[in-house]
Amino acid sequence: MATQETTSTTTKPALIRPEARQTILAFAGLILIFLVFFVASPYFRKFDNIVAILLSTAVNGVLALGVTFVIITGGIDLSIGTILTFSAVMTGVFVVDLGLPVPIGVVLGLLSGALCGLVNGFVIAKMKVPPFIATLGMMMMTKGLALILSHSKPIYFADRPAFRQIAMGNIIPGVNIPTAVVILFLAAIVAALILGKTILGRYNFAIGSNEEATRLSGVNVDAWKMAIYTLCGLFAGLAGVLMASRLDSAQPALGSGYELDAIAAVVIGGTSLSGGEGTILGTIIGAFIMSTLINGLRIMSVPQEWQMVVTGLIVIGAVYLDIRRRHAK
Repeated sequence: MATQETTSTTTKPALIRPEARQTILAFAGLILIFLVFFVASPYFRKFDNIVAILLSTAVNGVLALGVTFVIITGGIDLSIGTILTFSAVMTGVFVVDLGLPVPIGVVLGLLSGALCGLVNGFVIAKMKVPPFIATLGMMMMTKGLALILSHSKPIYFADRPAFRQIAMGNIIPGVNIPTAVVILFLAAIVAALILGKTILGRYNFAIGSNEEATRLSGVNVDAWKMAIYTLCGLFAGLAGVLMASRLDSAQPALGSGYELDAIAAVVIGGTSLSGGEGTILGTIIGAFIMSTLINGLRIMSVPQEWQMVVTGLIVIGAVYLDIRRRHAK
């Protein structure tokens, strides 16, 4: 009897799941960072600056949504920043150089990103190249292709006003909220539905938790990995279109380094680098933490070098919390 009572006591479920606890901590961190800068600087709390934070989060947030799926599998994608650039340049080539209608050019730009993701997935799943090396190679290729296709010059959409409206339009009359912010939240809803309600989402977690066991259960792991990397490329393509629309130009030298901010947002949001755990809500919170922190530090005139130091410390802290959480399990 005593043994049974002890067993029932030790297996008592926690009130808050470890994954949810990480998301709650991230949200609390976001509120704390926001309040600190809100009190410290009158410029930070201006409406235009809040809109600027939302707008900067839109690109990094969409980029982070895609790489969330990859990291949950236990993989990594270092090429999303340059895929963003490549997709923006391809959109410029289709719309400006070839004169295609804006909607068709945008769709082809998105598909360019998805194609890069598919190639990543094929190299990783079929050729068995480690994700780090495969996506590093893709990063170098897309960076070079963007420069070649654009002749190392920006492609401007000045005579395509409809393209500018994709990111900088105003859906809500009387409220200066750019369209890019609305697209971010719509993309997050779609990503959350895919991750939580579809077979791709279920296999995504299964592969990250135990890839070999998933394979032995009859799942075509290679095919699903290719689908996941393709989806990541598609989100990177969307981020590229938003960036080009926001700047009203495709900048072939822009994009390198964006992958680090996106991966940092995913890790801060509670997605485990070991795979098998992660949430879209956490990723969005992580993206807002990154944007709010960088914006606040700039307003406080903190040098860019120290901004990088602070961001690095936060990423290390987030990974450390993930390790502690896993050990606690």
